[in-house]
Amino acid sequence: MMIHEITEKAGAHKRRKRVGRGVGSGHGKTCGRGHKGARSRSGFSSNGKTEGGQMPLFRRIPKVGFSNARFRKHFAIVNLKAIEARFEDGAEVNPAMLAKLGLIRDTKLPVKVLGGGEVTKKLTVTVAAYSAAAKEKIEKAGGSAQVA
Repeated sequence: MMIHEITEKAGAHKRRKRVGRGVGSGHGKTCGRGHKGARSRSGFSSNGKTEGGQMPLFRRIPKVGFSNARFRKHFAIVNLKAIEARFEDGAEVNPAMLAKLGLIRDTKLPVKVLGGGEVTKKLTVTVAAYSAAAKEKIEKAGGSAQVA
């Protein structure tokens, strides 16, 4: 056992502060908040997200135009260099295999392959979408890019 292994465990678990448990505890009566002022009051927020009695900023600003955020399609993204590093020549690449190797978290989202990196292996890739560069690189290396 090394010294750094001991010290990293020493401060890992801090006991919670039990306030309002009598004067002898050191955190009785005012519970460490002191006397008077905003910080002593219940409901005080140190991050300042609340705006007193005025109209919140988000509601004051006019909402105009169109945002595609609600309709955007989300993908699990994988770069070619990650596929190149983890798969052998002639391998089948599909969402189940990518999840098994830890390249994507799960198979719920459709997978999109992006063209970051180079491909030298002949791979059969079956995913939901490709960037133009990724599809070109896979086919140039002798593999096939199929849409699932």
